[in-house]
Amino acid sequence: MTDPAKTIAFQGTPGAYSDLACRSVRPEMETLACRSFEDAFAAVRDGRAALAMIPIENSVAGRVADIHHLLPESDLHIIGEHYQRVNHYLLGVPGARIEDLTHAHSHIHALNQCRNLIRTLGLEPVVHIDTAVAAASVAAAADKTQAAIASELAGELDGLVALKANIEDAEHNTTRFLIMARDPIVPHPKAGPTITSFVFRVRNVPAALYKALGGFGTNGVNMTKLESYLVGGRFNAAQFYAEVEGHPEHRNLRLALEELEFFSREVRILGVYPAHSYRLEGGADDG
Repeated sequence: MTDPAKTIAFQGTPGAYSDLACRSVRPEMETLACRSFEDAFAAVRDGRAALAMIPIENSVAGRVADIHHLLPESDLHIIGEHYQRVNHYLLGVPGARIEDLTHAHSHIHALNQCRNLIRTLGLEPVVHIDTAVAAASVAAAADKTQAAIASELAGELDGLVALKANIEDAEHNTTRFLIMARDPIVPHPKAGPTITSFVFRVRNVPAALYKALGGFGTNGVNMTKLESYLVGGRFNAAQFYAEVEGHPEHRNLRLALEELEFFSREVRILGVYPAHSYRLEGGADDG
């Protein structure tokens, strides 16, 4: 049996890009495919996996739907981030030729990210719930006119051949993942560049959000992400997900968080973790 301490969970099926991200970050661990994000969180909470790899946003498709309200409900902690370059492959069954293809199967986002090739080849797009599911479907059909757009890993797992590599329209196509665990792993304040993720709700008073965020500007804290979403089914009850550069024990961030708490009904830190090298190299310049 797989050792839970050496298992990392993800949402999707084997060969999905989340599976690829798990193998890139934790090659020594076994991957555990889960049906939903909630199932991946539960695998960690229940002790069937030590970590979960959760996509949060893509440089082309934007943020992953529903993930921001699922994170606070997961009861897990963010311990790291990972940026995975998305390289789409056009995959076919052995013996397939590009000129004979009629259909391209994939997830809606992958199809949208490869519009140029699909249009050039005159293919009919077919939507699946997952890129890896699309690859498995093409493999099962054993039809040389059908192709899948998925990862190289999915092709290897399903016995498909790569007809064309790196077919995505945008060269910067990258997905950002968060690594989740049951217990926080907080780096030392002097360990290096750090990211702090948190959620908060502002008080229902005029200019509350403006006042709540003012402390980050006056204390020189760079906020790299701020997302709002409705909670409790009410249109006047919004929760915010935010990410800032710095460690809560750094004086400037500590003061900014204290000011935020003064104007908020709830502030909860979801994780303090090292900034990924991709961010430091300028690939994740969020402003």
